[in-house]
Amino acid sequence: QVHLVESGGGLVQPGGSLRLSCAASGNIGSIYYMGWYRQAPGKEREFVARITWSGGSTNYADSVKGRFTISRDNAKNTMYLQMNSLKPEDTAVYYCNAAGARAGPYWGQGTQVTVSS
Repeated sequence: QVHLVESGGGLVQPGGSLRLSCAASGNIGSIYYMGWYRQAPGKEREFVARITWSGGSTNYADSVKGRFTISRDNAKNTMYLQMNSLKPEDTAVYYCNAAGARAGPYWGQGTQVTVSS
């Protein structure tokens, strides 16, 4: 079992930045990749970014490429999402996700990001 806790959400003006964190605990050795998803009101949950836990290979949704950066600190068992040039359409609840070959997927409780002037 893996437990995920997100933090770092909040209210930011358009063009601003936020950094989300996801702290993982439990059976970390079972994780192959971790990622971020988001869900806006009235919409389905969508993929944002993903990173492999060991090698650091990354993938991004087209909507966030060039603005968001995913990273991880293996020593702290923590994943980050640096979000720059935020737009109102980035407003959503952001969820941390983790999975392995025979584990998960696991989800965090979510953190709200609101981009508004």
